[in-house]
Amino acid sequence: MLEILNSEFVKSAVNPQQYPATPYVEIAFAGKSNVGKSSMINTLLNRKAIAKVSNTPGKTRLLNFFRVRFCQKQIQQQGYFMLADLPGYGYAKVSKKERDSWHEMMRQYFTNRLNLGLVVILVDIRHKADPKDMMMLEMLRQTGQSFLIVATKADKIAKTKRDKAIRNIASGLQLPASYILPFSATKKIGLSNLLTILEKYLFDTRIEL
Repeated sequence: MLEILNSEFVKSAVNPQQYPATPYVEIAFAGKSNVGKSSMINTLLNRKAIAKVSNTPGKTRLLNFFRVRFCQKQIQQQGYFMLADLPGYGYAKVSKKERDSWHEMMRQYFTNRLNLGLVVILVDIRHKADPKDMMMLEMLRQTGQSFLIVATKADKIAKTKRDKAIRNIASGLQLPASYILPFSATKKIGLSNLLTILEKYLFDTRIEL
């Protein structure tokens, strides 16, 4: 089982020249504004506020990088990975110029970040697939990046309805339901499953979802 030992903020960046140099695999987290990305990162890293939760959705315009130290308990092997918190997308009050700037920032990141291993895309389990999420998936496919979909706020719907909600999202995104993991930051639903996926990804060259 993967255990997160500690984590630290490294720096914020806008373009490839500002990305922190690192020998470690990087895992990026992306999603629409107000989908619960910061809360999820805080829960994953077992920190209260290492990722800032904004009261103004769509405010973050930077890529934020963190260095994470972990331990694989069974083999007692420690290591590091980088975590990238990507700017939220899809907030209605953002101008077209800002949206275009975001799109170019993401394109540069996915193209130039050679150590990027996995992109975790967050969606709200209570809502249908969104065209903006489809846009993100298409960008990832074009750049050949591996991805996982995490459906946040799973505690907001009854447990008996989660599987159906996952199937609906999967159908809208044209993906197998196995690519979508239900998650709740407040109840820690899906946390152990997410850690298991990250563990396999960090130790294996490929992961089958």
